[in-house]
Amino acid sequence: MDKARVLTLFLGVVRAKSFAQAAVDAGITPQAVSKAVRTLEEDLGVRLLHRTTRKLSLTYEGARLFELADPGLRQLDEALEQVRTARSEFDGMIRLTAPPSVGSRLLVPMMKAFREQYPGISFDLVLSDLFTDLVEAKIDVGFRAGTSPGQNLVARRLRDLPLIICASPEYLARHGEPKTIDDLGKHACTGFRRPATGRMVPWELSIDGDLVFRDVPAVVTFNDVETEIDAVRAGMGIGQLSAYMVHDHLAAGRLVSILKAYDSNNIGLYMYYPHRTQIPVRVRRFIDFVADASQGAEHAS
Repeated sequence: MDKARVLTLFLGVVRAKSFAQAAVDAGITPQAVSKAVRTLEEDLGVRLLHRTTRKLSLTYEGARLFELADPGLRQLDEALEQVRTARSEFDGMIRLTAPPSVGSRLLVPMMKAFREQYPGISFDLVLSDLFTDLVEAKIDVGFRAGTSPGQNLVARRLRDLPLIICASPEYLARHGEPKTIDDLGKHACTGFRRPATGRMVPWELSIDGDLVFRDVPAVVTFNDVETEIDAVRAGMGIGQLSAYMVHDHLAAGRLVSILKAYDSNNIGLYMYYPHRTQIPVRVRRFIDFVADASQGAEHAS
């Protein structure tokens, strides 16, 4: 005997005050409901219901069983419903935006790991170097490398993104290694223009503990970071690049970090999202997941 099932059917009969209605609610025949109640009575050794052609009433034992079992079953139903609701809250789309370099190097691994925990989640990742208005673009969470995105957003700095000065071994073999920042004036350097404005980005340098911005003359400029890295690797000049983007090149010896005393930690990776009191559960869980993963990566490094 499936005690949970027969007890559920008994409670359904009492609530509906009808075998026929309880059968409709359960999706079975009235005969099956009647048989289940008889099976329960036989198992308990007591009569639970007085049955007549016109009326259905509880015996003392039936009333006692209903009084004890009904609250527990309702609580169980509520618990199951909460689990179903919670699961549905982890199903659906999360829309993200990030620069291409951040998307490929940092976000793709995080999205993969998050979906392994919540396979009902799907992502829409919009890659752009331009700052995205989250509300207008209907984006849930944005990521940016730089300084804090602004006061009208919730912004969390996930990790430092040091800027380092790099050159290829071939360039240094041909032209020598600069020893000071002033020596850069004798070398070919690369530069970066902001995609949104076309303005040159000055180099950020740490000098005697202070952050100093310096315009370094460039022999070639770019509005795409990946292309600038390729140019520095090819020996076109010395560039100031984000350490996380050239980590593999440094490890493989394709690039060399120089003038290390001037490395800057002003730039950070930020996660930002609108001020909302009702952030969807799936988005909130993803935000916390990214924050925890970034903290772990920071400690590991």
